[in-house]
Amino acid sequence: MGAAMLVISIPFFIFAITLSKGKGASILAGYNTMSDSEKAEYDEVALCKFMGKIMYGIGLSILLFALSEMLENQVLLVIGLILLLTLIFFALVYSNTRDRFKKKV
Repeated sequence: MGAAMLVISIPFFIFAITLSKGKGASILAGYNTMSDSEKAEYDEVALCKFMGKIMYGIGLSILLFALSEMLENQVLLVIGLILLLTLIFFALVYSNTRDRFKKKV
């Protein structure tokens, strides 16, 4: 099971690298379904970089899950779970308040 979790973490890190470069907005759910006029209102690079950082954190959480399984250490599982839940909560609140990713006019 631990090896499977390691394999699962690889796409997260690949997406994180892509997003950190400011590219790959088409893989962001919600953004890719917007109309072109709505997309024009957002700073795509800033949004991608932010989501890239979140993806790094999620990938790290999954790595902690894998290490917990391999080392049979429940503390790593708890740390990974707390990190994952905190990141998701933070990303939802941060990205949906105060129009942070809207372009400045």
